[in-house]
Amino acid sequence: MRTTSGRLRYTTAVVLLLACVGAARASDWLPPYVVGGQVTVVWQHQPAFRSPYQGPHSLRPRAEDAVSHSYTLYTGLRLLPWLDLYVDPEMIRGDGISGGVGLAGYTNGEVIRNPEAGQSPYLARAFLRATIALAGPSEEQGPDLLQVTGPVPTRRIVLTGGVLAAADLFDTNRYANSTRTQFLNWSFINNTAWDFAADTRGYSRGGAVEWIEDRWAVRLGTFQMPEVATLVRGRPTVVRVMAYQNLARMGRYRDALALTAETGAPPDVTRTRRPSTRKYGFTANLEQPLTEDGETGLFARLGWNDGATETFAYTEADWAASLGAQIAGAWWRRRDDRAGVGVAANGLSDAHADYLAAGGLGFELGDGRLSYRPETIVETYYLAQILRWAALTADYHSASPTSAPRRVVPRKV
Repeated sequence: MRTTSGRLRYTTAVVLLLACVGAARASDWLPPYVVGGQVTVVWQHQPAFRSPYQGPHSLRPRAEDAVSHSYTLYTGLRLLPWLDLYVDPEMIRGDGISGGVGLAGYTNGEVIRNPEAGQSPYLARAFLRATIALAGPSEEQGPDLLQVTGPVPTRRIVLTGGVLAAADLFDTNRYANSTRTQFLNWSFINNTAWDFAADTRGYSRGGAVEWIEDRWAVRLGTFQMPEVATLVRGRPTVVRVMAYQNLARMGRYRDALALTAETGAPPDVTRTRRPSTRKYGFTANLEQPLTEDGETGLFARLGWNDGATETFAYTEADWAASLGAQIAGAWWRRRDDRAGVGVAANGLSDAHADYLAAGGLGFELGDGRLSYRPETIVETYYLAQILRWAALTADYHSASPTSAPRRVVPRKV
């Protein structure tokens, strides 16, 4: 992140969402299936602002416009009464402000940060889901982009494996989870202290076992970097807690600083990478419905990781906290509209902050200097459901970067 001072900066975001979902129940020749399409276009503008200094991973101070657009085809088929197959091709094109760096709580969750990933179509998901019924009744499952409609046991064991996102199963939140229909900022779509196993696009290879009861569930998953998690859920309040562990060829910040003390070269955490280096952390996730239909409610997330090793997958934060609300449009006679507001804070460990202050570059932060303070973010959005298959979203951010001098007030983004 970069230190800035001077006038406030403003970023406006407009999201165009086109989505259609079709589903059919079994006939004599066709099993239950789901087919859906989603197109999301995000435009953001940042006016020029004064920056006393900047580095390779700073927000660029010049005026900038950026447009990203994503295209996803969702398909699912019930192969057997207890076995589903899901295959989702996807394509994401365009870019984000400053190329996706400069903030841990970045302003556009649709952006692919690594240009080497390309902008050609790819297979986002291809996985199997097996459901083993336990004793008890079933309930009707409505159509969803990742769920074939039909009866589902209220008590069940679920086995999922293949190519998918770890966030499809863990750290989900009804009010703050989808960058395509809710908040855009990374601080609200996932827990920023959870460096979850994923490629640049957000997907991985792995599997999970879920034990689901009527009022609680436990999930255990392992993905490209092994991960362990548990979930506890109740109604109407939903609470999810998770512990995770990543094993990868990662470097340690203190080792990089020690190497700098010996050689005099700028710190480079990638030079200290060792196989099977461990990162671990914990997260908590809360939903509190406020209306009978559950469409209006509060959400909160807390997260922490050890902060000793380099960020490897999601975003550069070692602790995180967020709080917000989703409000359904029924209050103003727009039943399908949604409004949201959220506040978040992201922070660094002492080792991480010392490394950046010494001139090191991180996963997406690095100004060559650092006057550390926690990054704070406020985001609000309004989604207007224009047609059944089309929605228009306006989004507004205010952010104070991690590297801002303590005398600088938060700036609007």
